[in-house]
Amino acid sequence: MSSGKTSPQAVFFGSGPVAAASLEKLLAHTPIEAVITKPRAAHHKGAVPVLELAQQHNLTVYTVSNKRELDELMKSQSFASSYALLIDFGIIVTQFVIDQFEHGIINSHFSLLPRWRGADPISWSIASGDTKTGVSLMLVDSGLDTGKLLTHRTLQIDHDDTTPTLTDKLVNLSDELIQAIVPGYLAGDITPRNQPHPDRATYARKLTKADGQIDWHEPADVIERKIRAFAGWPQSRATIGSIDAIITRAHVVPSDFGAPGEYEIAADKSLLLIQTESGSLCINTLKPVGKKEMPVQAFLAGYQSKL
Repeated sequence: MSSGKTSPQAVFFGSGPVAAASLEKLLAHTPIEAVITKPRAAHHKGAVPVLELAQQHNLTVYTVSNKRELDELMKSQSFASSYALLIDFGIIVTQFVIDQFEHGIINSHFSLLPRWRGADPISWSIASGDTKTGVSLMLVDSGLDTGKLLTHRTLQIDHDDTTPTLTDKLVNLSDELIQAIVPGYLAGDITPRNQPHPDRATYARKLTKADGQIDWHEPADVIERKIRAFAGWPQSRATIGSIDAIITRAHVVPSDFGAPGEYEIAADKSLLLIQTESGSLCINTLKPVGKKEMPVQAFLAGYQSKL
C-alpha cells in the first residue's frame, strides 16, 4: 500500500513493545523529529524498548512519566512537525499537548473503534472470542479513544492466534495504513469522521497479574481463549496436583469427568485433561515454574510422580 514516498516528519509518542515495533517500521519511511517516551523506571532491569531503539538510531529523545511532565515538556520545547503519531504510549495526553500540533496527534489504535477502547484491546479481543479486529487511525482528543476516525481496516482473528502473533499482524497493518492515509490527511484530502455507534463502545481494561490465574470454574473454551490472549503477559498459571505451571497451549475436549480442577492422565502418558465448568481442557504445552516450555508428554514423564 506504500506509495514509496517519504512522509512528512513527525513527533512520535510511544512507550511499550508495540510502540517500539511500530517505530522501527516508521523509520523506513517517516522522518522522526523526536521521540517522547517513558523513562527507565527505578529498579527496572528489563528492556525499555522505545528508549533503546531511539538511542540506537540516534534520535532526539525526551522522557516523561506522567501527563504533568508531558505538559511541562511541551511548554519548554517547540517542534517543527505539524503532527504527531501516538502508539502504545500509556500516558494521558491533554488538549494542551494536542494543540501544539497544527494537524493534531494521530493515534493508531489496534481495534475496530468504538469496540475495545482502552489499554489492552488485542488481548481482550482474543479473550472475548471476537472473530475479527483491526486498526483504527484516529485523532487524539480529550476522551479515552473517542477521537474522530481517519480510517480503519479489518483483520480476521485466526483460531490459533495469540496476543503476540496477532500483535505482529496488527503492527504491519498499522504501518500500511499510516503510509497510505497520513499524507492524504495532512494534505486535506481526508476528512475525519465521528466513530460509528458510540453507544456500543466497549472498554479493554489494563491487564493485571491476577488475570493470569486460571479459574477452572469457567468453561473450557473461555479458558483456552484466555491462554492465547495472555500468552505474552501475564501468562496463564495453574497448580496441577502439586506442580505450579504456566499453560502455554491447550485445546478444548467436549467431555466431562469430574469437578472443576480435577485432572486425568492417559494410560500411555500422552494426554493430560483438566476438568472445567463445561468441557475439559487438553494440555498441549506448559512450563513448570522456573523451567522451559515442554510438550505435555515430557511434563508427564518427568513430573507425574510429583502430581
